[in-house]
Amino acid sequence: MTASTTEADVDRDGPKRAPHPRLTLANSVLGAVIVALDGTVLTIAQPTLRRDLDASLTEVQWTSTGYLIAVAGLLVFAGRIGDRFGHQQVFAWGVLGFGAASAGIGCAPEVGWVIGLRVVQGIFGALLQPATLGMLRAAFPSDRLDMPIALRTSAIGVAAAAGPLVGGVLVAQLGWRAVFFLNVVPALVMGLLALALRPPETKRTRPGPMPRLDLTGAALLAVALAAFVHTLVGVSEHGRMATGAVGLLIAAVSAGALVRHERRTPDPLLPPALLGSATMTAALGVLVAASAAMLGTLFVCSFVLQDLLGMDPLRTSLVALPGGVMMVLGAPLSAVLLRRWGARPTALAGTALLATGVLALSRLGPESSTLLIGGGFLLLGAGFGALMVTATTVAVRHAPPESAGVAGGLQQTAMNVGPTLGVAAASTLMPLGTGPALLVLAGVAVLGAPLAIRMPRPARHARDGTRSVRRST
Repeated sequence: MTASTTEADVDRDGPKRAPHPRLTLANSVLGAVIVALDGTVLTIAQPTLRRDLDASLTEVQWTSTGYLIAVAGLLVFAGRIGDRFGHQQVFAWGVLGFGAASAGIGCAPEVGWVIGLRVVQGIFGALLQPATLGMLRAAFPSDRLDMPIALRTSAIGVAAAAGPLVGGVLVAQLGWRAVFFLNVVPALVMGLLALALRPPETKRTRPGPMPRLDLTGAALLAVALAAFVHTLVGVSEHGRMATGAVGLLIAAVSAGALVRHERRTPDPLLPPALLGSATMTAALGVLVAASAAMLGTLFVCSFVLQDLLGMDPLRTSLVALPGGVMMVLGAPLSAVLLRRWGARPTALAGTALLATGVLALSRLGPESSTLLIGGGFLLLGAGFGALMVTATTVAVRHAPPESAGVAGGLQQTAMNVGPTLGVAAASTLMPLGTGPALLVLAGVAVLGAPLAIRMPRPARHARDGTRSVRRST
């Protein structure tokens, strides 16, 4: 299959744009933030939750694991629902359900209720996350998606950096339940606002009747991803690879059955136009490699800074702060470079920065200066921010408009699987030493380079000053 792989991509969607693109952007950004903030503040609240509800460590771990499995298994199908019924509508119900589940958790009488409601929260989180990208695809021309996605990335960076501080203050002053009540009012406002906005009318590029929802494909994909993520989480929490063999077997069998089913069904969950695109697979691969390297490195460094260098959690957060700041500030800059250079050079530069940051942090030791540590995290944040903006923009831009939700679901799946894979690899390698573990993670970051080379090339400027389309296979 031959596809355009330049940044002068034609806006093939032809939809009527949303009448309120700024409000759509605000909802998209805030929806992504509320999910990111929820995950970071929960980490701070879990010890207090365990004491107050007299829960075991395993039960507390399932408040995170249950949510993660529900999200990972349903993201792509949720994106397809958005393609079918409208991303703005699905976003509205997703964010309202997310807020309602948060309120329920805040009132939960015992840990079993917390676990169950976290799974429910994960289901609604799966609905709203692909919709945040699908709404942007409908609201902005495809060649102007880079800056909205960059703003969304910066906001996620702010939420990730502020989460521990916000969670610490809320838990200390009001208790662990406050971190869940924090979501309720913003979710209510965003949901009602999304329902009130009139969505754009999208012109379908595929003639004929509306395709049916592929429930069999959705179930097989959910089982495969849930088994895979559960296995990786088990490795990162307990460090036992042998116990994950059954989970990996279930994931492999389900994935094989999914491939067989998708080839035969007339309305596949995963359209061939997406999975057969070298550009799309490259973007998703870059996201998996980058997020695995990034989160795996953060996991290792948190142990090095606290156990080896004797820093308390607050000082650890402060020395790592340059990474979050650079991600926030660098995302809009990455959008400018993406527009000027194209995806391929921007992704290669981001890969180089990320790998260099991991290599710098692999030299951490008792004699390490604050400048070295901060510089390593700065490179880490700059590289990851550039890759996240570039790969997400490419994935969403190159998706057919009727499959924008599936593209968003695949992007979010990559951003869930990558970190889980990175933390699992880090926990497995740490007995060999933190240095070797980080060297392997630097290698994982470098794996993004050959994928980045498959990204679109910059468009040539013709002699008359216009941008000409250049194609490659």
